[in-house]
Amino acid sequence: MPREITPQRLERIRDVLRLRQKDLTLIMDNIWDPHNVSAVLRSCDAFGVLGVHLYYTTAKWPDIGKKSSASALKWVDRTRHDSAAEMIGGLRSQGYQILRTGFSETAHELAECDFTRPTAVILSNEHRGTSPELAELVPDEIYIPMRGMIQSFNVSVAAALILYEASSQRDANSMYDIPSLSDEELLEYEALWRER
Repeated sequence: MPREITPQRLERIRDVLRLRQKDLTLIMDNIWDPHNVSAVLRSCDAFGVLGVHLYYTTAKWPDIGKKSSASALKWVDRTRHDSAAEMIGGLRSQGYQILRTGFSETAHELAECDFTRPTAVILSNEHRGTSPELAELVPDEIYIPMRGMIQSFNVSVAAALILYEASSQRDANSMYDIPSLSDEELLEYEALWRER
């Protein structure tokens, strides 16, 4: 039997689902810090990301508990992977451009990237960088311009800045005006979300 839900809550669920972007995602590459993971998921929810991909081979998926920021766990799908080739190949077969953060001479400034295309961005452990097997498969790098002495943002801050740019581009192209989820998918997610 479906859970009782107020009309206002149901309308809120429907409104949020209509804005979800199923072709914009992040790949979380061995990010072990629970606070960072929680913050990334919260930004995903805020910017309408439907789901993320979890690539955990050298770090354990953190226990992020029941804190307020962890509540985003309920609203952001997570798909686990242990094969870099299968994950990247699967996304490419669906038409995704795949980018990773980095500072090589061939890296492109964030604003130069076309985020209206289906896009997956790899976010990696701040200390080790992109896993070598992912870096080998994904040569395209993006960077966020910085003016200070420190040359990298915290991974959760980087996620928010990247998703803000992507959201701004998609908004400018009216991509939030028409749901990216099909009518059938909207109904499926509505049924799931009513129980959360």
